[in-house]
Amino acid sequence: MDLTHRFTRIVSDRDIAGAIDFQMELGQFVTAAKLPRKPKSVCAFDISYDKRSRTNFGAAIVMSLPELNVIETATVVQEACFPYVPGLLAFREGPAIFALYKMLKNRPEILLFDGHGLAHPRGMGIATMMGILLDKPSIGCGKSRLAGEYVEPNRRKGSRSQLNYNGRTIGCVLRTRDDIKPLFVSIGHRISLEEAAGIVLGMCRRYRQPEPIRAAHKLANEIRIDYINSEFS
Repeated sequence: MDLTHRFTRIVSDRDIAGAIDFQMELGQFVTAAKLPRKPKSVCAFDISYDKRSRTNFGAAIVMSLPELNVIETATVVQEACFPYVPGLLAFREGPAIFALYKMLKNRPEILLFDGHGLAHPRGMGIATMMGILLDKPSIGCGKSRLAGEYVEPNRRKGSRSQLNYNGRTIGCVLRTRDDIKPLFVSIGHRISLEEAAGIVLGMCRRYRQPEPIRAAHKLANEIRIDYINSEFS
């Protein structure tokens, strides 16, 4: 059984113990290496969850780099089979991300997630898991720390410090705006931390988060609100 089929089986069985074992096994497939060339496109994913209906409302937005022009968008509405368990976000949101990725006509060079990659207690956040399963370079960009210790970076935009966990560097703490809380950037798969931080910083134009993540989040919320309103109309 290949990795994708195992992932699907774990989700359908709601197998929490199996999910943790799967994360541990996937560690052998993580690659941290420089990109072969400067990427020209990025796809950000966001999943909005409705607790009442246990439904995922997913959005993907492909943008050009460095311009950040929208190339393509995709949306999906589907039931979330896997329960919410801290550290296992990919098992609840992953099926929607698979569906979104299959819809895309323009294959992005980089995948971007509002979540973590290696900066995860088991080194297997959503950016790493989906990067491995889709075999694409990926970046985790979390708003809060999930694992590790760090020294607060300088207050100026572009300042960064190392995020360390169990004696190894698992990411960086990146200031994307002056005097604003930093982001926690980590390798997902098939990229270096230096490149990941540089790409994230280049996508933060006016706000704390990268523009593709903000756009995907806005679109996911819009389809969730439209869907819920249609149910009561």
